[in-house]
Amino acid sequence: MRLNDLDERIVHALAEDARRSYADIGSLVGLSAPAVKRRVDRLRAEGAITGFTVRVDPAALGWETEGFIEIYARGNTSPETIQRGLERYPEIASASTVTGEADAIVQVFASDMRHFERVLERIAGEPFVERTKSVLVLSPLLRRFSSGSPA
Repeated sequence: MRLNDLDERIVHALAEDARRSYADIGSLVGLSAPAVKRRVDRLRAEGAITGFTVRVDPAALGWETEGFIEIYARGNTSPETIQRGLERYPEIASASTVTGEADAIVQVFASDMRHFERVLERIAGEPFVERTKSVLVLSPLLRRFSSGSPA
């Protein structure tokens, strides 16, 4: 499904602040509140909007250390196998298959360096993992959470 310009502007407004009222969004995009609600309901029904969430600073939850782990899988390991193997790690914020030498990259949040090291060791010990390569984040420079084209 491809969003039209108006739908993209609505999605962008919701991505910036999902608690924004339909009336407020309507004033931004030139629609009435009921018209915005109908569009949002349609976008949810069609699967373009998959849910609403809250963004929390990981440090507020005790996750002070962030890093990325490249996973080099054994043989012809399927993405589904990698996904199943990683789902049980609460420290993993995201995992994706990638191009290049690595098969996947994983974003990890941990309470401290030792915790990160333990997570890395556990992931490296998974049966589908041949080797890993990790990097730690010193300072996040830019994080974007909104989607859609800018209004």
